[in-house]
Amino acid sequence: MEQIRLFLLALQFFTRIPVRGRLAGWVGYSPERLSRSTRYFPLVGALMAVLMGIVYAMFAVVLPQSLAVVLMLAAGVALTGAFHEDGWIDFWDAFGGHHDRDKTLSILQDSRIGSYGAIAIVLIMVLKIEALAALDPSWVGVSLLAAQVGSRGCAVIVMRTLPYARPLDDSKAKPIAVNLGRFDTALALLLSLLGVGLAAWLSSSTKPFIAGAMLALCGTAFLRRLMQRRLGGYTGDGLGAVQQIAEVLFYLGILMVLGAEHVEVAIDPAS
Repeated sequence: MEQIRLFLLALQFFTRIPVRGRLAGWVGYSPERLSRSTRYFPLVGALMAVLMGIVYAMFAVVLPQSLAVVLMLAAGVALTGAFHEDGWIDFWDAFGGHHDRDKTLSILQDSRIGSYGAIAIVLIMVLKIEALAALDPSWVGVSLLAAQVGSRGCAVIVMRTLPYARPLDDSKAKPIAVNLGRFDTALALLLSLLGVGLAAWLSSSTKPFIAGAMLALCGTAFLRRLMQRRLGGYTGDGLGAVQQIAEVLFYLGILMVLGAEHVEVAIDPAS
């Protein structure tokens, strides 16, 4: 029962899916338990993939795929309250210019959207829409599952391998910024691997997901390096940025492999 409580606590923190009233009372809260609930961050991604996939399936039968994808992504934003997208915007507002550490942290706390953030969110949403709309409809669901689960595993990697950049006493993220234990990390990464593996099994193909995972890890390493050099650690906005870049790179990696396989079939004289 404790593991169910931890999952629901992660759901409560990382999404806007209602965990309220008596249910919230049963789940309970403490900073230490919230930190432990991070182990289920990828499982939250799996639930997001299922719910977004349902929205896509509902609209894909009556609308063009591109519109169904837009509505699916809009549902994802609504379900999380733009939790990760907001981090992506703030991250690039802060890291877009050549600021020192203190100025970068100050910009990260600013709720206003600057030019770098505005451009960044437009670009990443266009990339998501175009990549998913270019996929065969049968690949949208499995790609969504792999990307939603795998991208959250990438964020956990950053949490485990970098210290938190802000003074913890002044941080809203203090409960999840400390005490991410080895078991929590291992379980989160195992759930990420299982999610990507399930997507590969459902599609009877592994190469696209390997490519997506490799690109996602490269994007994660790039942002991790930026945070390490500029801040000496990560912030909550940085984790949101990692989730976003890993998600879109999963889609692009899958699409590139499928496109290459299609080209190979098209030019094969025996086909």
